[in-house]
Amino acid sequence: MKFTDLGLSAGILRAVAAQGYDTPTPIQQQAIPVVLAGRDLMACAQTGTGKTAGFTLPILQLLSNGRARPKQPRALVLTPTRELAMQVEESVRTYGTHLPLSSLAVFGGVGMNPQIQALARGIDILVATPGRLLDHMQQKTVDLSKVEILVLDEADRMLDMGFIRDIRKILATMPKQKQSLLFSATFSDEIRELAQTFLNDPASVEVARRNTAAESVAQRVIHVDRENKAPLLIHLFETHGWHQVLVFTRTKHGADALSRKLEKAGIRSAALHGNKSQGARVRALNEFKDGKLVALVATDIAARGIDIDALPHVINFELPNISEDYVHRIGRTGRAGMEGEALSLVCADERAYLRDIEKLIKRDLEKLTLPGFEPSAVPTVSAPATKGNGQRQGQPPKSQAGKPAGNGQKPAGGQPGQNAGRRRRGGGGGKPQGGAPGGNPGHRSGQRHH
Repeated sequence: MKFTDLGLSAGILRAVAAQGYDTPTPIQQQAIPVVLAGRDLMACAQTGTGKTAGFTLPILQLLSNGRARPKQPRALVLTPTRELAMQVEESVRTYGTHLPLSSLAVFGGVGMNPQIQALARGIDILVATPGRLLDHMQQKTVDLSKVEILVLDEADRMLDMGFIRDIRKILATMPKQKQSLLFSATFSDEIRELAQTFLNDPASVEVARRNTAAESVAQRVIHVDRENKAPLLIHLFETHGWHQVLVFTRTKHGADALSRKLEKAGIRSAALHGNKSQGARVRALNEFKDGKLVALVATDIAARGIDIDALPHVINFELPNISEDYVHRIGRTGRAGMEGEALSLVCADERAYLRDIEKLIKRDLEKLTLPGFEPSAVPTVSAPATKGNGQRQGQPPKSQAGKPAGNGQKPAGGQPGQNAGRRRRGGGGGKPQGGAPGGNPGHRSGQRHH
Protein backbone atom coordinates (compact mmCIF):
# COMPACT_ATOMS: atom_id res chain seq x y z
CA MET A 1 0.00 0.00 0.00
CA LYS A 2 1.15 3.55 -0.79
CA PHE A 3 0.04 6.89 0.61
CA THR A 4 -1.66 7.51 -2.73
CA ASP A 5 -4.03 4.61 -1.90
CA LEU A 6 -5.39 6.21 1.29
CA GLY A 7 -7.66 8.84 -0.24
CA LEU A 8 -5.60 11.85 0.87
CA SER A 9 -5.77 15.13 -1.04
CA ALA A 10 -3.18 16.18 -3.61
CA GLY A 11 -1.82 18.92 -1.34
CA ILE A 12 -1.18 16.51 1.53
CA LEU A 13 0.35 13.87 -0.75
CA ARG A 14 2.63 16.54 -2.19
CA ALA A 15 3.83 17.47 1.31
CA VAL A 16 4.37 13.82 2.25
CA ALA A 17 6.29 13.14 -0.96
CA ALA A 18 8.46 16.22 -0.36
CA GLN A 19 9.70 14.54 2.83
CA GLY A 20 10.69 11.43 0.86
CA TYR A 21 7.98 9.07 2.08
CA ASP A 22 5.77 6.83 -0.01
CA THR A 23 4.77 3.85 2.16
CA PRO A 24 2.61 4.23 5.27
CA THR A 25 3.45 2.32 8.45
CA PRO A 26 0.96 -0.28 9.78
CA ILE A 27 -0.67 2.14 12.24
CA GLN A 28 -1.11 4.68 9.44
CA GLN A 29 -2.61 2.09 7.08
CA GLN A 30 -5.17 1.17 9.73
CA ALA A 31 -5.85 4.53 11.40
CA ILE A 32 -6.04 6.95 8.47
CA PRO A 33 -9.09 5.34 6.75
CA VAL A 34 -10.92 5.13 10.10
CA VAL A 35 -10.35 8.81 10.85
CA LEU A 36 -11.24 9.87 7.31
CA ALA A 37 -14.51 7.95 7.69
CA GLY A 38 -15.37 10.12 10.70
CA ARG A 39 -15.29 7.31 13.28
CA ASP A 40 -13.91 7.52 16.80
CA LEU A 41 -10.68 5.58 17.26
CA MET A 42 -8.91 3.80 20.10
CA ALA A 43 -5.38 3.01 18.94
CA CYS A 44 -2.66 1.15 20.80
CA ALA A 45 0.63 2.27 19.32
CA GLN A 46 3.88 3.20 20.99
CA THR A 47 6.38 5.85 20.04
CA GLY A 48 8.24 5.04 16.84
CA THR A 49 5.31 3.55 14.92
CA GLY A 50 4.37 6.68 12.98
CA LYS A 51 1.23 7.34 14.99
CA THR A 52 1.51 11.15 14.82
CA ALA A 53 1.07 11.19 11.06
CA GLY A 54 -1.64 8.57 11.58
CA PHE A 55 -3.86 11.31 12.99
CA THR A 56 -2.37 14.57 11.63
CA LEU A 57 -2.77 13.60 7.96
CA PRO A 58 -6.48 12.71 8.11
CA ILE A 59 -7.25 15.66 10.42
CA LEU A 60 -5.69 18.03 7.88
CA GLN A 61 -7.79 16.39 5.17
CA LEU A 62 -11.05 16.63 7.13
CA LEU A 63 -10.54 20.26 8.16
CA SER A 64 -9.56 21.38 4.66
CA ASN A 65 -12.80 20.00 3.21
CA GLY A 66 -15.43 22.64 3.04
CA ARG A 67 -16.88 24.89 5.66
CA ALA A 68 -15.87 28.44 6.45
CA ARG A 69 -13.35 28.49 9.25
CA PRO A 70 -14.34 29.92 12.65
CA LYS A 71 -11.75 31.72 14.76
CA GLN A 72 -11.99 29.04 17.44
CA PRO A 73 -9.95 25.82 17.19
CA ARG A 74 -11.60 23.07 15.14
CA ALA A 75 -9.19 20.34 16.25
CA LEU A 76 -7.52 19.88 19.64
CA VAL A 77 -4.58 17.56 20.30
CA LEU A 78 -3.67 17.01 23.97
CA THR A 79 -0.14 15.79 24.71
CA PRO A 80 1.62 15.03 28.02
CA THR A 81 4.80 17.07 27.45
CA ARG A 82 5.79 20.36 25.84
CA GLU A 83 8.40 18.63 23.66
CA LEU A 84 5.75 16.35 22.21
CA ALA A 85 3.39 19.29 21.73
CA MET A 86 6.06 21.11 19.73
CA GLN A 87 6.74 18.08 17.56
CA VAL A 88 3.08 17.32 16.86
CA GLU A 89 2.47 20.94 15.89
CA GLU A 90 5.50 20.89 13.63
CA SER A 91 4.14 17.77 11.97
CA VAL A 92 0.86 19.63 11.38
CA ARG A 93 2.72 22.54 9.79
CA THR A 94 4.89 20.26 7.65
CA TYR A 95 2.07 18.22 6.16
CA GLY A 96 -0.31 21.18 5.98
CA THR A 97 2.16 23.36 4.11
CA HIS A 98 -0.07 23.49 1.00
CA LEU A 99 -3.33 23.94 2.92
CA PRO A 100 -4.95 27.16 4.21
CA LEU A 101 -4.92 25.94 7.82
CA SER A 102 -3.21 27.43 10.87
CA SER A 103 -1.87 25.73 13.98
CA LEU A 104 -0.49 26.61 17.40
CA ALA A 105 1.27 24.77 20.24
CA VAL A 106 0.59 25.98 23.77
CA PHE A 107 2.55 24.68 26.77
CA GLY A 108 3.92 25.91 30.06
CA GLY A 109 7.35 27.26 30.84
CA VAL A 110 7.02 30.17 28.39
CA GLY A 111 5.03 33.41 28.43
CA MET A 112 1.30 33.33 27.73
CA ASN A 113 1.01 36.62 25.84
CA PRO A 114 2.26 35.38 22.45
CA GLN A 115 -0.07 32.39 22.77
CA ILE A 116 -3.00 34.65 23.70
CA GLN A 117 -2.33 36.87 20.68
CA ALA A 118 -2.17 33.88 18.31
CA LEU A 119 -5.39 32.43 19.73
CA ALA A 120 -7.13 35.78 19.26
CA ARG A 121 -6.18 35.80 15.57
CA GLY A 122 -7.80 32.41 15.04
CA ILE A 123 -6.44 28.87 14.98
CA ASP A 124 -7.61 25.74 13.18
CA ILE A 125 -5.55 23.13 15.00
CA LEU A 126 -4.49 23.59 18.62
CA VAL A 127 -1.87 21.31 20.21
CA ALA A 128 -1.64 21.72 23.97
CA THR A 129 -0.48 20.31 27.27
CA PRO A 130 -3.37 20.02 29.75
CA GLY A 131 -2.02 22.42 32.38
CA ARG A 132 -1.39 25.35 30.07
CA LEU A 133 -4.65 24.78 28.21
CA LEU A 134 -6.51 25.03 31.55
CA ASP A 135 -4.67 28.30 32.24
CA HIS A 136 -6.05 29.71 28.97
CA MET A 137 -9.51 28.37 29.72
CA GLN A 138 -9.51 30.05 33.13
CA GLN A 139 -8.43 33.34 31.57
CA LYS A 140 -11.05 32.88 28.84
CA THR A 141 -8.42 33.26 26.12
CA VAL A 142 -9.44 30.03 24.37
CA ASP A 143 -12.88 28.80 23.29
CA LEU A 144 -13.27 25.06 22.67
CA SER A 145 -16.93 25.21 21.67
CA LYS A 146 -16.20 24.69 17.96
CA VAL A 147 -13.87 21.68 18.32
CA GLU A 148 -14.81 19.00 15.78
CA ILE A 149 -11.93 16.57 16.40
CA LEU A 150 -10.21 15.73 19.70
CA VAL A 151 -7.00 13.69 20.04
CA LEU A 152 -5.56 12.37 23.31
CA ASP A 153 -1.96 11.46 22.43
CA GLU A 154 0.05 9.19 24.72
CA ALA A 155 -2.94 8.88 27.01
CA ASP A 156 -1.16 6.33 29.22
CA ARG A 157 1.63 8.79 29.95
CA MET A 158 -0.86 11.55 30.70
CA LEU A 159 -2.50 9.33 33.29
CA ASP A 160 0.92 8.40 34.74
CA MET A 161 1.75 12.10 35.08
CA GLY A 162 -1.47 12.85 36.97
CA PHE A 163 -3.35 14.74 34.24
CA ILE A 164 -6.59 12.78 34.49
CA ARG A 165 -8.48 15.50 36.43
CA ASP A 166 -7.26 18.19 34.03
CA ILE A 167 -8.36 16.09 31.06
CA ARG A 168 -11.83 15.59 32.53
CA LYS A 169 -12.18 19.36 33.10
CA ILE A 170 -11.21 20.03 29.48
CA LEU A 171 -13.58 17.37 28.14
CA ALA A 172 -16.46 18.86 30.11
CA THR A 173 -16.24 22.14 28.16
CA MET A 174 -16.23 20.59 24.70
CA PRO A 175 -19.12 19.76 22.35
CA LYS A 176 -20.75 16.37 22.87
CA GLN A 177 -20.85 15.85 19.12
CA LYS A 178 -17.28 15.51 17.92
CA GLN A 179 -14.87 12.92 16.58
CA SER A 180 -12.51 11.62 19.28
CA LEU A 181 -9.23 9.72 18.89
CA LEU A 182 -7.23 8.14 21.70
CA PHE A 183 -3.66 6.92 21.25
CA SER A 184 -1.90 4.96 23.98
CA ALA A 185 1.09 2.63 24.31
CA THR A 186 -1.03 0.32 26.49
CA PHE A 187 -4.71 -0.47 26.95
CA SER A 188 -4.79 -0.57 30.74
CA ASP A 189 -8.03 -0.70 32.72
CA GLU A 190 -7.65 3.03 33.46
CA ILE A 191 -7.27 3.82 29.76
CA ARG A 192 -10.34 1.77 28.87
CA GLU A 193 -12.33 3.50 31.60
CA LEU A 194 -11.27 6.91 30.29
CA ALA A 195 -12.10 5.88 26.72
CA GLN A 196 -15.63 4.90 27.69
CA THR A 197 -16.29 8.41 28.97
CA PHE A 198 -15.80 10.18 25.64
CA LEU A 199 -15.40 7.71 22.75
CA ASN A 200 -18.51 6.71 20.81
CA ASP A 201 -18.46 3.20 19.30
CA PRO A 202 -14.74 3.49 18.49
CA ALA A 203 -12.83 1.39 16.00
CA SER A 204 -9.93 -0.36 17.71
CA VAL A 205 -6.44 -0.59 16.23
CA GLU A 206 -3.48 -2.23 17.91
CA VAL A 207 0.12 -2.43 16.66
CA ALA A 208 3.56 -2.81 18.26
CA ARG A 209 2.76 -3.80 21.81
CA ARG A 210 4.79 -1.98 24.40
CA ASN A 211 6.63 -5.13 25.52
CA THR A 212 7.81 -5.89 22.00
CA ALA A 213 11.38 -4.78 21.34
CA ALA A 214 12.06 -3.67 17.77
CA GLU A 215 13.72 -6.38 15.69
CA SER A 216 15.76 -3.72 13.91
CA VAL A 217 17.57 -2.81 17.15
CA ALA A 218 20.73 -4.74 18.03
CA GLN A 219 20.65 -5.09 21.82
CA ARG A 220 23.80 -5.80 23.83
CA VAL A 221 24.85 -5.70 27.46
CA ILE A 222 28.34 -4.78 28.64
CA HIS A 223 29.06 -5.89 32.21
CA VAL A 224 31.15 -3.34 34.09
CA ASP A 225 31.65 -2.12 37.65
CA ARG A 226 29.65 0.97 38.53
CA GLU A 227 32.72 3.17 39.07
CA ASN A 228 34.01 2.26 35.60
CA LYS A 229 30.82 3.08 33.70
CA ALA A 230 31.75 6.67 32.83
CA PRO A 231 35.33 5.78 31.75
CA LEU A 232 33.93 2.93 29.62
CA LEU A 233 31.36 5.22 27.99
CA ILE A 234 34.05 7.78 27.19
CA HIS A 235 36.22 4.98 25.75
CA LEU A 236 33.35 3.87 23.50
CA PHE A 237 32.87 7.41 22.20
CA GLU A 238 36.58 7.78 21.52
CA THR A 239 37.03 4.43 19.77
CA HIS A 240 33.85 4.32 17.70
CA GLY A 241 33.46 7.88 16.48
CA TRP A 242 29.83 8.08 17.53
CA HIS A 243 28.14 11.29 16.40
CA GLN A 244 24.60 11.17 17.82
CA VAL A 245 23.94 9.17 20.98
CA LEU A 246 21.03 9.30 23.41
CA VAL A 247 22.20 8.27 26.89
CA PHE A 248 19.72 7.34 29.63
CA THR A 249 20.23 7.77 33.36
CA ARG A 250 17.78 7.05 36.18
CA THR A 251 18.00 10.42 37.94
CA LYS A 252 18.27 14.12 37.14
CA HIS A 253 21.39 14.41 39.28
CA GLY A 254 22.94 11.48 37.44
CA ALA A 255 22.20 13.08 34.07
CA ASP A 256 23.89 16.34 35.10
CA ALA A 257 26.93 14.56 36.54
CA LEU A 258 27.44 12.35 33.48
CA SER A 259 27.01 15.26 31.07
CA ARG A 260 29.75 17.16 32.93
CA LYS A 261 32.10 14.16 32.71
CA LEU A 262 31.50 13.81 28.98
CA GLU A 263 32.11 17.52 28.42
CA LYS A 264 35.33 17.33 30.42
CA ALA A 265 36.45 14.50 28.12
CA GLY A 266 35.80 16.67 25.07
CA ILE A 267 32.49 15.08 24.11
CA ARG A 268 29.88 17.75 23.38
CA SER A 269 26.87 16.91 25.52
CA ALA A 270 23.92 18.31 27.45
CA ALA A 271 21.56 16.97 30.11
CA LEU A 272 17.81 16.91 29.59
CA HIS A 273 15.46 16.53 32.56
CA GLY A 274 12.47 18.08 34.29
CA ASN A 275 14.49 20.60 36.32
CA LYS A 276 15.84 22.29 33.19
CA SER A 277 14.14 25.49 32.04
CA GLN A 278 12.01 25.34 28.93
CA GLY A 279 14.57 27.40 27.02
CA ALA A 280 17.41 25.08 28.02
CA ARG A 281 15.43 21.99 27.02
CA VAL A 282 14.49 23.37 23.60
CA ARG A 283 18.08 24.52 23.00
CA ALA A 284 19.52 21.12 23.95
CA LEU A 285 17.05 19.26 21.71
CA ASN A 286 17.74 21.51 18.75
CA GLU A 287 21.51 21.30 19.12
CA PHE A 288 21.33 17.51 19.40
CA LYS A 289 19.17 17.22 16.29
CA ASP A 290 21.42 19.65 14.41
CA GLY A 291 24.49 17.57 15.26
CA LYS A 292 26.06 20.25 17.43
CA LEU A 293 25.84 17.92 20.43
CA VAL A 294 27.25 14.41 20.22
CA ALA A 295 25.47 13.13 23.34
CA LEU A 296 22.18 13.96 25.01
CA VAL A 297 21.92 12.60 28.56
CA ALA A 298 18.27 12.24 29.53
CA THR A 299 15.90 10.87 32.12
CA ASP A 300 12.91 8.78 31.02
CA ILE A 301 10.26 11.46 31.43
CA ALA A 302 12.31 14.19 29.73
CA ALA A 303 13.05 11.92 26.77
CA ARG A 304 9.39 11.51 25.83
CA GLY A 305 9.69 14.27 23.23
CA ILE A 306 12.92 13.07 21.59
CA ASP A 307 12.21 11.62 18.17
CA ILE A 308 14.86 11.67 15.48
CA ASP A 309 15.03 9.96 12.12
CA ALA A 310 17.87 7.44 11.95
CA LEU A 311 19.10 7.89 15.54
CA PRO A 312 21.89 5.29 15.51
CA HIS A 313 22.63 4.66 19.19
CA VAL A 314 20.86 4.48 22.55
CA ILE A 315 22.97 3.85 25.64
CA ASN A 316 21.47 2.73 28.94
CA PHE A 317 24.08 4.15 31.30
CA GLU A 318 21.77 2.86 34.04
CA LEU A 319 19.03 0.30 33.54
CA PRO A 320 15.52 1.47 34.40
CA ASN A 321 13.87 -0.18 37.36
CA ILE A 322 10.66 -0.52 35.33
CA SER A 323 11.17 -3.07 32.57
CA GLU A 324 8.71 -1.43 30.15
CA ASP A 325 10.81 1.74 30.20
CA TYR A 326 13.70 -0.24 28.70
CA VAL A 327 11.55 -1.07 25.67
CA HIS A 328 10.49 2.55 25.37
CA ARG A 329 14.10 3.75 25.58
CA ILE A 330 15.48 1.46 22.90
CA GLY A 331 12.49 2.18 20.66
CA ARG A 332 14.04 5.57 19.93
CA THR A 333 16.47 3.89 17.54
CA GLY A 334 15.80 1.37 14.75
CA ARG A 335 12.80 3.25 13.37
CA ALA A 336 11.04 3.26 10.02
CA GLY A 337 13.10 0.43 8.58
CA MET A 338 16.45 1.76 9.81
CA GLU A 339 18.75 -0.29 12.00
CA GLY A 340 19.97 0.86 15.39
CA GLU A 341 21.96 -0.23 18.38
CA ALA A 342 21.12 -0.26 22.08
CA LEU A 343 23.94 -0.83 24.56
CA SER A 344 23.32 -1.26 28.28
CA LEU A 345 26.13 -0.78 30.82
CA VAL A 346 25.19 -3.13 33.65
CA CYS A 347 26.83 -3.37 37.06
CA ALA A 348 26.33 -6.07 39.69
CA ASP A 349 23.42 -4.43 41.50
CA GLU A 350 21.46 -4.01 38.25
CA ARG A 351 21.41 -7.69 37.30
CA ALA A 352 17.95 -8.20 38.79
CA TYR A 353 16.66 -5.38 36.55
CA LEU A 354 18.32 -7.10 33.58
CA ARG A 355 16.60 -10.42 34.38
CA ASP A 356 13.24 -8.65 34.55
CA ILE A 357 13.87 -6.98 31.18
CA GLU A 358 14.81 -10.26 29.52
CA LYS A 359 11.70 -11.88 30.95
CA LEU A 360 9.53 -9.07 29.56
CA ILE A 361 11.00 -9.13 26.05
CA LYS A 362 11.24 -12.94 26.07
CA ARG A 363 14.87 -13.14 24.98
CA ASP A 364 18.36 -13.33 26.42
CA LEU A 365 20.46 -10.32 25.51
CA GLU A 366 24.01 -10.73 24.27
CA LYS A 367 26.35 -10.11 27.21
CA LEU A 368 29.91 -8.84 26.77
CA THR A 369 32.89 -7.60 28.71
CA LEU A 370 35.39 -5.13 27.32
CA PRO A 371 39.14 -5.65 27.81
CA GLY A 372 40.42 -3.18 30.37
CA PHE A 373 36.96 -2.69 31.86
CA GLU A 374 36.21 -6.20 33.15
CA PRO A 375 33.97 -6.21 36.25
CA SER A 376 35.42 -7.47 39.51
CA ALA A 377 32.97 -10.38 39.44
CA VAL A 378 32.42 -11.50 35.86
CA PRO A 379 28.97 -13.05 35.33
CA THR A 380 28.38 -15.89 32.92
CA VAL A 381 27.90 -14.53 29.40
CA SER A 382 25.00 -15.88 27.40
CA ALA A 383 26.41 -15.30 23.94
CA PRO A 384 29.74 -15.83 22.17
CA ALA A 385 32.27 -13.12 23.03
CA THR A 386 33.64 -13.03 19.49
CA LYS A 387 31.54 -12.28 16.44
CA GLY A 388 32.08 -14.01 13.13
CA ASN A 389 34.30 -11.20 11.88
CA GLY A 390 36.85 -11.77 14.63
CA GLN A 391 36.07 -8.67 16.67
CA ARG A 392 37.32 -8.33 20.21
CA GLN A 393 35.01 -9.41 22.98
CA GLY A 394 32.66 -6.58 23.86
CA GLN A 395 33.37 -4.35 20.86
CA PRO A 396 30.19 -3.11 19.18
CA PRO A 397 30.09 -3.87 15.45
CA LYS A 398 32.07 -1.51 13.27
CA SER A 399 29.15 -1.19 10.88
CA GLN A 400 27.16 0.46 13.65
CA ALA A 401 29.90 2.76 14.83
CA GLY A 402 29.67 6.42 14.00
CA LYS A 403 26.89 6.18 11.44
CA PRO A 404 23.40 4.77 11.24
CA ALA A 405 23.16 1.33 9.73
CA GLY A 406 20.88 0.97 6.76
CA ASN A 407 21.20 3.21 3.73
CA GLY A 408 23.27 5.89 5.44
CA GLN A 409 21.00 8.68 4.28
CA LYS A 410 21.13 11.98 6.06
CA PRO A 411 18.59 12.07 8.91
CA ALA A 412 15.38 13.83 8.03
CA GLY A 413 15.00 15.24 11.49
CA GLY A 414 14.41 19.01 11.37
CA GLN A 415 14.31 21.03 14.56
CA PRO A 416 11.06 20.60 16.45
CA GLY A 417 11.91 23.33 18.90
CA GLN A 418 12.00 26.01 16.20
CA ASN A 419 9.15 28.48 16.15
CA ALA A 420 7.28 26.38 18.71
CA GLY A 421 4.18 28.13 19.87
CA ARG A 422 4.10 30.43 16.84
CA ARG A 423 1.18 30.37 14.48
CA ARG A 424 1.76 29.71 10.83
CA ARG A 425 -0.71 29.78 8.01
CA GLY A 426 -0.11 27.83 4.87
CA GLY A 427 3.66 27.30 4.50
CA GLY A 428 5.48 25.22 7.06
CA GLY A 429 8.88 24.04 6.00
CA GLY A 430 9.56 22.13 9.22
CA LYS A 431 10.63 18.52 8.80
CA PRO A 432 8.87 15.62 10.43
CA GLN A 433 10.52 13.62 13.15
CA GLY A 434 11.11 9.96 12.70
CA GLY A 435 8.18 7.73 13.50
CA ALA A 436 5.93 9.01 16.13
CA PRO A 437 5.44 11.22 18.08
CA GLY A 438 7.40 13.36 15.65
CA GLY A 439 5.32 12.51 12.64
CA ASN A 440 7.28 10.21 10.33
CA PRO A 441 4.53 9.27 7.88
CA GLY A 442 6.13 6.00 6.92
CA HIS A 443 9.11 4.30 5.39
CA ARG A 444 11.41 6.18 3.09
CA SER A 445 11.39 4.77 -0.42
CA GLY A 446 14.34 2.53 -0.97
CA GLN A 447 14.93 1.73 2.69
CA ARG A 448 15.00 -1.73 4.12
CA HIS A 449 11.66 -2.71 5.62
CA HIS A 450 11.50 -5.01 8.60
